[in-house]
Amino acid sequence: QVQLVESGGGLVQPGGSLRLSCAASGSIFSINAMGWYRQAPGKQRELVAAITSGGSTNYADSVKGRFTISRDNAKNTVYLQMNSLKPEDAAVYYCNADLTPLGPGGDGMDYWGKGTLVTVSS
Repeated sequence: QVQLVESGGGLVQPGGSLRLSCAASGSIFSINAMGWYRQAPGKQRELVAAITSGGSTNYADSVKGRFTISRDNAKNTVYLQMNSLKPEDAAVYYCNADLTPLGPGGDGMDYWGKGTLVTVSS
């Protein structure tokens, strides 16, 4: 069984910072990539940032220069450092992992966390 658990969400003022964490646990053979998505009310879920096992990163244009994604492979954990937060960044942030579960014949699969709420308000 594989589980992704996000943490670090909360209420911040515009211009503030927040750091999200996502830890993958369970019967994992390998992780190819992990990333963060977000979904605001009335909007579709969108990719915020992603990082591969090799360290390559990709960011949405709206967060470039403000957000930084990083990982700790030993802990199967991905982080999202969010700086200069704007009201439009408010959303539920979801952790995603492309991984191979432990076991013979296991294929790469997408797993999702339950999400952590980020509120940006004065």
